[in-house]
Order: sequence, then structure tokens, then C-alpha cells
Amino acid sequence: MRVPVRVYGSEALISEMRLADDLTLAQGRNVATLPGIRKFAVILPDGHQGYGFPIGGVAAVDPDAGVISPGGIGFDINCGVRLLRTPLRYADIQGNEQELVDRLYETIPCGLGKGGYLNTDRDDLLGILAGGLEWMRNHGYATQDDIDHCEENGRLEGNPNAVPAEALARGHNQVGSLGSGNHFLEVQRVADVYDAETAAAFGIEADRIVVMIHSGSRGLGHQTCTEYIRRFERAFPAIADSLPDRQLIYAPLSEEVAARYKGAMYAAANFAWANRQAMTEGVREVFADLFGVMDVELVYDVCHNIAKEERHRINGGEKTVLVHRKGATRAFPAGRPEVPAAYRDVGQPVFIPGSMGTSSYVLCGGERSLDRTFGSTAHGAGRMMSRTQAKREYTANELQRTLREQGIYVRARSGGTLTEEAPGAYKDIDEVIRVSDALNIGTKVARMRPVANIKG
Repeated sequence: MRVPVRVYGSEALISEMRLADDLTLAQGRNVATLPGIRKFAVILPDGHQGYGFPIGGVAAVDPDAGVISPGGIGFDINCGVRLLRTPLRYADIQGNEQELVDRLYETIPCGLGKGGYLNTDRDDLLGILAGGLEWMRNHGYATQDDIDHCEENGRLEGNPNAVPAEALARGHNQVGSLGSGNHFLEVQRVADVYDAETAAAFGIEADRIVVMIHSGSRGLGHQTCTEYIRRFERAFPAIADSLPDRQLIYAPLSEEVAARYKGAMYAAANFAWANRQAMTEGVREVFADLFGVMDVELVYDVCHNIAKEERHRINGGEKTVLVHRKGATRAFPAGRPEVPAAYRDVGQPVFIPGSMGTSSYVLCGGERSLDRTFGSTAHGAGRMMSRTQAKREYTANELQRTLREQGIYVRARSGGTLTEEAPGAYKDIDEVIRVSDALNIGTKVARMRPVANIKG
């Protein structure tokens, strides 16, 4: 270990990381061996075992002496969450929940493959990989306001030519698709407001209807990660053999293959932002048709699987480091220039979803996030149970009945999707948020309850 590992959690959350068959803490220790890592490796309150890195992990490396590791970003490059606000109150949609969930499900493709909300050809795809939300705005699928309220304004300096051919093929005609697994689109009711001033700055108030979208770069991002892991293993067999876990494979940042991966990763990130934006257009279409609502606005869009160069305080001075965040949300406090001007006085919006039967939360970047977590906090509840185990523990019919009794309407492509994502398969989201707030890395602003949810 070149640096210590900092594990943030409560007794209950950390005890789950210590289970005999869980590698979360061991993976954090492995991350601390990376060349060029600075200060400490971080495991956040929702931390759980992942590929190489723990999910809920953060690591900052020196660009001059460090490395880049696909396992520290994840297969779903720029998986992230965006929140849309509407002018509707809960009473305005009551009685229409089933029609609403059906229309959303019919409008936005879900599951593996299944096409996208937009019809795109190869030239469109290359334009999206290079331009992200700029391409979407220039083609009538986004507004300047959407760009102004998105992390990195929805575009990083990517290299479409570095994206593998098979990844390009998998991304064809999938812009505006939800995908499968834990991805979802959920209509929510703001149940509680904890910080009225910050909530007002975010345009959120009690009883309002909001929409949360959780998705990423789909098969294009997955294939990009897969291919570069193979390239790194072929290029650096001695590194692969020396690692405590081959899934931690990395490339020195000085190497050309590392630069190509970074460029491909940023291009895939642009695809993910465009993907969430296209689904936003689908949501706007549905709300306009059903409720006559024309002003569904983007609060913010945050990614939680990415590596970006940022300025942080290292050993008493400011330094640029490459921050890997895997299942970790950037949570910059007030004053950071990266925070949109509209929110700079209160801090960056942070969205942390629970599960389809539990609360989700809006936080803002906490004052201690920079020195404790490189400006990061959790990204969700974090899995506690494998998908296989969840399928053994739950039945789709029972879940549907239980959720409906709570006033939650769900559409999914299969019963297996429902059981895999059962609320009981996840950690306690309320405890994750409590710890984040107590640490002042991400402070509570509002809590939302689900109304209607679509899943792949």
C-alpha cells in the first residue's frame, strides 16, 4: 500500500463490507497500491464489491507519475443520474399513474438492445461521441439551459476514433434507451425538504413531481471498457502478473494506449449524456401529451463512473490529479468554479437514488468533501444481495403487489428484472444518506418517494 484507505460508514454499513464473501475492503487495499495514488484511497458509505475497484470507490492519481485503470471507472462509463422538475403537484397526476407509467414505458426503450428514442446513423453517432450535449442542442434535442445544468456542460474532449469498432456497432441507434439492470426512470413526489434555501435554489419544493433518470453509456461504454482491459493486459503482461488482482489492470498515463483509452472513455461519456438527454425529450413528450406540461426542466445531471482531471489540495499545495470515481458522485461545495453559476452559492446538486420501493435523495456538495473524499459522496444505496440471491428470495408477483399497496406503479420487461432489483437487495438508503450528511461530504436537501417506475 502506497497510501492508507479511508472507509466512511456507520457500524451497520461497514459490518456489511466485512462479510466473509465480500471483497470490498480488500479491493480498497488493492487500490491503495496503485502507482501515483495520492493521499488515500476512499470507500464511501454505499461501498460494495466491484470489478477491481470497490463500487463506491475514489482514487486520485498524479498525472505525471500515475496510471489510469478501467476498473476504477467501471464498464458503464458515465453511468449517472439526472433530475427533472415539473410544475405539477402530486394531486395533479393522481388517478393517472397507470397511464403515465405505461406511456413512459412505451415511449422510452428499455432492456438489452431495443433501439433508442432517437433514430441515429453512424454520422450522428460520431457527432455525439465528439460533441455530447452540444450535438444534441445543435440538432434540436437540447436547450442551452440543459447544457448549463449538466456536469461538464455535457461534453468532455473525447476521441471518437479511439472507440473500438465493436463498441460503435453496439451504440448504433441506442441514443435514448434506458438499458437493463439497476437502471430506471422514476416519477417521484418530493416528500420532505430539509434545507429550504438550497431546495429553492434547485427549484424543488414539497409535493412537487420530479423525474429521476439513471442510465449510462449502454453497450457502447461496456464494450469500450472490455476492449481496453484486454489491450492493457496484452500491452503490460508484467504489470498484470504483479497485481494483487488482475482486475486492477492499469496503464501508465505516459503510454499511448492510456491516452487512447482516456479519449475513448470521454467519448463514451458524451454518449451517456446524450442518452440521458434523449430520454429527457421522451419524458417531455409524455408530460406534454398527458398533462399539457411544456416546462419540464433539468435541475442537474451528475455522473458517477468517470475519471477526470481536477485541482485538489495535496500535501499542503494545489495540484492537478486524475480522480477516478466508480459508483461515486462528485459533490463539490459552494464556490468551486465547476459548479454551475445558478448553484455556485449553495453547492453542487447531488442525486442519490434508493430502490424502486424506497426513498431517493437530493443533497448538495458538503463543506468537508474536498478534504475527506476528493469532493465525492455516495451514488446510491449499494447492493447488499447478489442478483441470483434476490431472485431466490423474492417473486415478481409479490413485489408488484407490495409496491402497488404503497402506491408505486412499476413496469419492467420481465419478472426477473423486478426480483433482481427488489428493495431488499439493497443497503439502507436512509443510513447511507445519514452518514454522508453527518460527515458533511454531501448534505441533505430533500427526500423523494417513488410514484411510477420503469425498468429494463
